[in-house]
Amino acid sequence: MPEAEVFLDTNVLVYALSDAPEERAKRDQSAKLLSESDFGTSYQVLMETWVVATRKMAKPVPENKVAAFLEKILVFPCAAATPDLYRKAFLLASTYRIHPHDAAIVAAAHELGARTLYTEDLNEGQMYEGIQAVNPFSGI
Repeated sequence: MPEAEVFLDTNVLVYALSDAPEERAKRDQSAKLLSESDFGTSYQVLMETWVVATRKMAKPVPENKVAAFLEKILVFPCAAATPDLYRKAFLLASTYRIHPHDAAIVAAAHELGARTLYTEDLNEGQMYEGIQAVNPFSGI
């Protein structure tokens, strides 16, 4: 499995797709992370991005735009949903008392060898198995 320095959670990808004026700063920060980071992601993140962008945003993004965007992301390392990833996520959820979805994100970041996890969903600065959660939007 190819490695990545950082792991991007769903919210980073969703903000990159957002046209909402109030999310401009987050969109710009997401674009910066996408262009400057040696990043990886996971199948779960890709699917969550698709669902949120096309169905849950105030102004849904057309599916063809989301599909084209995610195709560009697929050139980077992407952790698959596997039984081993599930088992690791189960242990992480129990150990750190985090939501199973978040544990699966941490497990995928671990699988890719990431040291930084960019996310809004976990405690800023918290270490999870050698991976530091960083909110790239704090202060924005």
